[in-house]
Order: sequence, then C-alpha cells, then structure tokens
Amino acid sequence: MSKKNYNWQLKSTLRILKEILFWAAGIWLFIYCWNIISARTIWPFVYDGAEQGSKLLMRMFPPNWTYFLDLLRPIWDTITIATLGTLAAILLSLFVAFLAAENTSPHPLLRQLALLIIVISRSVSSLIWAIILVIILGPGVLAGIIAISLRSVGFVSKLLYESIEEIDRKQVEAVEATGASKFSALIYSVVPQVFPSFVGTAVYRWDINIRESTVVGLVGAGGIGLQLNEAILGLKWPDAIIIFMMILSLVLFSELFSAKIRKILI
Repeated sequence: MSKKNYNWQLKSTLRILKEILFWAAGIWLFIYCWNIISARTIWPFVYDGAEQGSKLLMRMFPPNWTYFLDLLRPIWDTITIATLGTLAAILLSLFVAFLAAENTSPHPLLRQLALLIIVISRSVSSLIWAIILVIILGPGVLAGIIAISLRSVGFVSKLLYESIEEIDRKQVEAVEATGASKFSALIYSVVPQVFPSFVGTAVYRWDINIRESTVVGLVGAGGIGLQLNEAILGLKWPDAIIIFMMILSLVLFSELFSAKIRKILI
C-alpha cells in the first residue's frame, strides 16, 4: 500500500481571524434567536407539558372501538383525495415537464411559463391550497383533490424535467436519423429513458399525498382529517385515538403498497 504524503501548513493570521469571526457570528446569532424564542414562550406551560401530555393520553383510554365503523367512509375519501389528486397532477406534469425541459421545450417563453408554474406550485403548501379552495368551492372532497393536485404538479414536474434534461442525446439523434418526426423521437427515445424515474416519482408522490390528504381535512377539504378536527374540538379523546390509529394504519399501508408497486413497474 502506498503511503500518502500530507503537507501540514500553519494557518495564516487572516484565516484564524476569519474563523474566529465566523464562530463569534454564529454564537451571537444563536443567542439572539434564543432570546427572541424565550421572550415569546410561556415557560410555565413548557414545564407543565409532560404532566398535561400524560393526562391527555389517559383521557384517550379506553378507546371508543365502535367509532371504527364510522371512519370507513372518511378513510375511503382520504384515499380518493390522494389518488385522484395524484393522477390529475401526473397528467398535468407530463405537459409542464416537457415544456420546462430545455432540450424538449418548443420555445423559451413556454419554458419560462412552465418553470413559473412549477415554482408557484411548490411554493404553496397543500394546506394553503385547501384553505383557498374551501373558500371558493366550499368544504368537501373536491377541494381536497384539487389542492393535492395543485401542490403535486410542481413536485412531479420538477423531478421529471430534470430527468428529461439528463437523457442520452445520442439515442434521440439515432431515432431522428431514421427520418422520424420530433414527436416520434420524443415517444421512442425520450420517454423510455425517463419512464423509470417518472414511475418512481409518481408512486412516491402518491405516498406523500396519502399523508397530506389526512391534513387538508382539518380545514374542511374532506377526508379523515375532518373527523379528527371535530373530535379534537369536541374533546372526544377516545374517538381521537381511534382516528390516530386509522391514520397510522393508512400510512403504513401506503408505504408497503408504494414499495410493491415500485418493484413491479421499475
């Protein structure tokens, strides 16, 4: 084995001063932020948090097991919101991603428009979309589906257009050399290269949307989150723990199902 030669050099005075200033600035920023947090925190509540948490947990037992049957429809609504919202986002993302990718976009203005759509979608959380849509459309599953879709478009489009920009250009040139049109070259050379990434991204986003669809119900966008909000506001803790169990079971199911789908399709 060859020995590596390390050349040790004494730090210059300027570098030492820079490091001291860096650490001093970091410590000052930490102290400043801590003072702000401390001034806005009611510490007696924090000290009493463990006791209050244990009391809250005790109120949840015994769980109201009969409430389980009432949650089957909200659970189905939650799965519907996540699934239909993801499917709608996938269809929109196909157009947005190909317009956003530099090597497939037909015009720079269209590319900038597609990138703007991606930024807007990723900048606003699904919960904010749900609040806006509940105000416009009223409470219900439709508002949840559209909220999940609007949030997912940016996520799927961004990962997909980055995959499109990283394709092997030689395969595209080989198809074009046969006299194929640009659309045919797109279908037979670009799509096969990005398909595994696209499937993985779509399934992963559906898995995320299962979690997010349980949250949008808190603002009236349908799903089991609506029942959770009602149980918490009504102090029905034996019902609330059943809802927590259902949400946990749903998330575990989505993890196993998405992993299985990825193995089959990829």
